[in-house]
Amino acid sequence: MALLTKLEEQLVKIREAAEEREAERKAGKAGISYLDATSIPIKVDVLKLIPEEIARRARVAAFETKKPDVALAVFEPDSPETKKIIKALEGQDLKVKLFAVSLRGLEHIWSFYKFVPSEKPPITSRVNIEKERIIGLAEKLTSIKNVAQAIKDFDFDNLSVTDFLEIVLSGALANRTSDIHFEPEEKAVKLRYRIDGLLNDVTSGLNNDFYPSITSRIKLLSNLKINVQDRPQDGRFTIGLPSKDIEIRVAVAPSEYGEIIVMRILDPDVINLSLTQLGLRPDDLEIIETELKRPNGMILNTGPTGSGKTTTLYAFLKAKYSQEIKIITIEDPIEYHVQGIEQTQVNEGAGYTFANGLRSIMRQDPDAILVGEVRDKDTAEIAIQAALTGHLVFSTIHANDAPGAIPRFLDLGVKPTSIGPALNLIIAQRLVRRLCDKCKIPSELNAEARASLKNFLGELQARVNKEPFKEIKLFKPRGCKICGDSGYKGRIAIFELLLNDPEYEKVKSDPSHEILSSEHWLEELIKKQAGETEIMQSAVEKGMTTMQEDGVLKVISGITTFEEVEEVTGPIQWLKRH
Repeated sequence: MALLTKLEEQLVKIREAAEEREAERKAGKAGISYLDATSIPIKVDVLKLIPEEIARRARVAAFETKKPDVALAVFEPDSPETKKIIKALEGQDLKVKLFAVSLRGLEHIWSFYKFVPSEKPPITSRVNIEKERIIGLAEKLTSIKNVAQAIKDFDFDNLSVTDFLEIVLSGALANRTSDIHFEPEEKAVKLRYRIDGLLNDVTSGLNNDFYPSITSRIKLLSNLKINVQDRPQDGRFTIGLPSKDIEIRVAVAPSEYGEIIVMRILDPDVINLSLTQLGLRPDDLEIIETELKRPNGMILNTGPTGSGKTTTLYAFLKAKYSQEIKIITIEDPIEYHVQGIEQTQVNEGAGYTFANGLRSIMRQDPDAILVGEVRDKDTAEIAIQAALTGHLVFSTIHANDAPGAIPRFLDLGVKPTSIGPALNLIIAQRLVRRLCDKCKIPSELNAEARASLKNFLGELQARVNKEPFKEIKLFKPRGCKICGDSGYKGRIAIFELLLNDPEYEKVKSDPSHEILSSEHWLEELIKKQAGETEIMQSAVEKGMTTMQEDGVLKVISGITTFEEVEEVTGPIQWLKRH
């Protein structure tokens, strides 16, 4: 039996070799290049140039592109179907380069179609707001109070649902809203805006009789089923502004008194942040810039949903990007598109999960990879292997702080001996509201609190530049038209950086410098599966500045307040300011 299996294997190899020789013969006859396509990296996004059904029928496949050139694998170079495909591609201003391949080579390329994410549902409509209308509404809707008044004055009998939604959407944009919430209650519908992370009531008296019209209009815009009211639905539509398009993601869910609607506003300007705009202190920024120069390893970002992790990682990718390297992402979903970076989306139905997608991406010869989130053991192990085999990997994981990411990996079942060598840097972050620069006013502290702050500065890690804080200046919110009377405008991140590097000074001058793991305290803690508290204590002893400490530094820099920092990090126990 074993002898027969060996013979069968030999026959298969002979047959495959014959197929490749035939493909090579066709290449010579047609005057084109021959290619053994069974082991080449395939660009998933290039496959989309030719739909799978057409590619299989014509026995061709696009597998590589560098505009305006596109590489096309063909089985029959002179067939009418092949010529038709070439003509269609040239009609898209592409220069086609042909490669003769065997049928098994084409089957290899076609097998990657399962990783092509399905297209987003078509956007059936747009809310186009003209420039003059935007200017007029922006002047009227500068605060939540003004939006509430506009809704109260709205003529529901003579104006359309479209007019009403225009006020709601324009008011949201004018007030820097991230989410719009329609919440039906027993006697009326509540409308709320989430601004700088906090929900604000706009009105609690929206007429229940008018609400079905609002629901139907939003569903039509979002390509959702109007007659389905007993299960959740997700969709999207676009607000067309004179200067840009803003996409709206819509989530509809049934409730006791009607359907709840949440509209997430995806403004492309949100992610157009450089490293210097993220809110990093100069010493933390220096660490980030050094770590981004590394050719391999893993950079993790931790924090709850809505803490700005994706925005930070996108800023890292844009800083890392150059024409000499290839960056691929796998996300769920792709909310923002970044120019020059290949982005793919999880598609559970097609088997394109984080784990399977990461396996596929590894065959695409990337230099850097972004994995939207590490959720399971498979994804964690593949990401770590990628970091250990010459790739720079960016990802997120849910943990309360930077040291907490390590026990989370251990909980997923990852081998302790693999985690330490793969990790370069773990970041934890939260968002706090910024004081409005136009109306913030000086704030005084009692003598005891001021002495505590001076002591805090004296005990800070050596790498933190204390010069800017010699004169402690504190501010508090007041409120004005610019900030909608809240006293705050926008948000900024506070950070915690756990650096897995005992020889950081050497790495700054030479990013390719090898870390000697045997000398590393963190790897020893990981190997013995130390708890979060022990890792935190050791990290602080080795020079880590905590999120709360970074927050306090932003307070005494006049950027935010103690209340904001305590809201996301807990009480500042050592500071007695009352």
